[in-house]
Amino acid sequence: MDGSSYYIPAVAMAVVLAVKTPALLRGWRDPLLRSVCALLTLASLVFCFAAPPTIAEVNRVTGITNVSAPLVYVLLCALSASCLVLIINWRGGPPEVTRRLSRRWIAGYGAVSVAIVVLFALGDAPVERLRDLDTYYANTPFIREMIVLYLAAFSVAGVATVVMCWRWALQVRGWLRAGLLIIALGFLSNVPYSAAKFAAVVARWNGGNLDDLSTYVAPVLASAGAQISAVGFALPLACQRIGDSWTTWSTYRRLDPLWRELRPVADQGERAVRIAWWSPVQLRVTQRESDIHDGMLHLHPYFDSEVRARAYDAAVASGSAPDHARAEADAAMVTVAVRARAADPEGRIISSAGTGAAPTPTPSTDRPRDLVRLSLALSQSPVVAAAREHAAPLPESDFHERTR
Repeated sequence: MDGSSYYIPAVAMAVVLAVKTPALLRGWRDPLLRSVCALLTLASLVFCFAAPPTIAEVNRVTGITNVSAPLVYVLLCALSASCLVLIINWRGGPPEVTRRLSRRWIAGYGAVSVAIVVLFALGDAPVERLRDLDTYYANTPFIREMIVLYLAAFSVAGVATVVMCWRWALQVRGWLRAGLLIIALGFLSNVPYSAAKFAAVVARWNGGNLDDLSTYVAPVLASAGAQISAVGFALPLACQRIGDSWTTWSTYRRLDPLWRELRPVADQGERAVRIAWWSPVQLRVTQRESDIHDGMLHLHPYFDSEVRARAYDAAVASGSAPDHARAEADAAMVTVAVRARAADPEGRIISSAGTGAAPTPTPSTDRPRDLVRLSLALSQSPVVAAAREHAAPLPESDFHERTR
């Protein structure tokens, strides 16, 4: 593998991290977001510092032959710990349990990192090796132990991550399960990676030579596993974001009949500030809900409980479930009230409502899904259509305004 084989995934990880940075700055207290950014940072650093050109440059700048070896091994340990911490925080659970498990893994791999540095300092590696240090120094005291330690720590992290992902995948469904299985598949590559490295090292201990397994096969396995795992981490998050966006757009679209029904009423009051068409869909939904509630407020004196009661009975008689029947009844009351308000341009009913008249009913629209039900009932319910036909017609100008 040449330098580009390391630098391309390093740059890709760095780009994703740059995209995540604004969210990290806004939500620094979110442990899951911190874990994701830590994983991306460490993955990018591992690929960058494991590239042979970087290894040579670090050795040259520091003036310490092969100092890149413990640096890369420590970064691998940190990456292993960050993967485990990310899975723990992603899975959730009691905060104290999550923090305790995270600290244990961090402390364990922190201790391994310290041991790697100490062993390198105690050993002697005078000949620079850019690709085959593991096998070249397989019989060197202290360097040998350093190599075995980092391989063992990397293997433990791979097996632990696979077990955690597999257990969690058995408890969930959908994209999250698919992502966990992909992550497990990616970390399974740690096993053949470590096996290839160990086989080459053990062969050196016994006077053999299987250096190609360590120098050429193992890096390919590590790169493939990292990329597969990255897909597993990204898939559920990306699909969740797409799903959330689709749900929000669907809510925005489904609120359209109710919003259009109330436009003539809302336009008679103070016109709300309009947002730009490129604004986030969440903001557009909020604006649409606000317009609807403003229209409801203007219609309040015109709501008729008798209209709602008759519509509810008709909806139940036609086979609607109670929740849907209530939505149809509210929708019928709203559409009749819109026409009553249009037939009262001088606002006589509004004036009389403020002189001690009986309280008027209010549609049950405390939650967004209630508004959606009401909106769908406006466009789909035959009960609402019948109530609309029997109500006073809208003035021609208001009708064209509402249907534009």
